Amino acid sequence: MIGTIKRNPRLRRLALWMLSSPKRPRPRWWVRILRPLLHPAGRGSKISRHARADVFPWHRFTLEPNAQIEDFAVVNNGAGDVRIGEGSRVGIGSVVVGPVDIGRHVFLGQHVSVQGLIHGYEDVTTNPNLQPLMLRPVKVGDYTHLGTNSTILAGVTIGQRCQIGAGSVVTKDIPPYSVAVGNPARVVKRYDSDKKEWVRV
Repeated sequence: MIGTIKRNPRLRRLALWMLSSPKRPRPRWWVRILRPLLHPAGRGSKISRHARADVFPWHRFTLEPNAQIEDFAVVNNGAGDVRIGEGSRVGIGSVVVGPVDIGRHVFLGQHVSVQGLIHGYEDVTTNPNLQPLMLRPVKVGDYTHLGTNSTILAGVTIGQRCQIGAGSVVTKDIPPYSVAVGNPARVVKRYDSDKKEWVRV
């Protein structure tokens, strides 16, 4: 059935219209009601009443045990899978647009942006909103902290136990056990396991 809908342009348009308004790209009310059945959340996890969980049925949305999405945050899996790991928290006003994989006990400060896509712009005669999306998954390792107002660009992998400074723009991969700050973000400290301390790079 799903294959038939995907192959038939008219059926595909109708199915998309039933799931989401073309003028308001978020799930219709009946899709939002079904979210707990389609994507059950882990025990002790919570999506704040004032958060926007734009969760569609065609991609995975995983909210692991004790994970939280705070007020005014937006999480969207319309373009790709989203996983928010055990004990992780998406801070107030933050935005997570899949494909994004957030590990365990990760903290996103306030107004952090993590997006695994770029709008196409190659055809200058066509509205960028109508061009195909370029998907570049983002991965954030366990026990990492993304500081307030930081931006993680599409295609970036951040290792475990990293600290990303407030206001940083992360444009390339950050190795595990690193402190990165700035725009573009650069590594300024690494954890030295022999010395058991953070060392300036």
